[in-house]
Amino acid sequence: MKRMFVALSAVSIACATSSGATTGSGSTGRTGSGSDSAMASPEANLRADMRKLWEEHVTYTGLFAIAAINGGLDANKIAERLLKNQDDIGNAIKPYYGDAAGNKLGSLLRDHILIAADLVKAAKAGDSAAQQAANKKWFQNADEIAGFLSSANPNWPQKTLQDMLHTHLQGVTDQVVALLKHDDASLITAYDKNVEHMMMMADALASGIAKQFPDKFKST
Repeated sequence: MKRMFVALSAVSIACATSSGATTGSGSTGRTGSGSDSAMASPEANLRADMRKLWEEHVTYTGLFAIAAINGGLDANKIAERLLKNQDDIGNAIKPYYGDAAGNKLGSLLRDHILIAADLVKAAKAGDSAAQQAANKKWFQNADEIAGFLSSANPNWPQKTLQDMLHTHLQGVTDQVVALLKHDDASLITAYDKNVEHMMMMADALASGIAKQFPDKFKST
């Protein structure tokens, strides 16, 4: 377990360092220093913020899986931080779609995490029936998220979002399988692929918002 924790943490740090080369440090993940950030376009700032949120989503999901399967970490504390990330993602769309829409997205993403926790628990216990039931709910939830987002923005095709979210679910599943098999190499590979994929999704979401609200993204 300790080797897996170190491996995943190392990948997370490496990813953050790599992102820092293009998005800089700080709580927003925006480009460069404060003066550089001010010079960046509004769309670039939104893209950096979205990338930070979705990278956290993958990282804390992975840490929760380690805690739930192997112990040694405070699963409740990690779950608390992970659920906050879902609220943060919902809050990120409020300036464009309003409080109700942001709260709805946050709620759907919280369900995504809670179902994932049930799936991890069932997988650890070897309960195939519970695992199949949770997996079905998990994909239904992903489709609901895709439908909700697509209804809010014509630049987010529902099928495209479904495919992106399904790929994310498979990436999390690959991480869980690697943990159960004590396969550090596969764990790192799955984590890397999941982060890369979610950066693509973050960019697509940011681009869609910028296209829908061009007046909000005029460079000054």
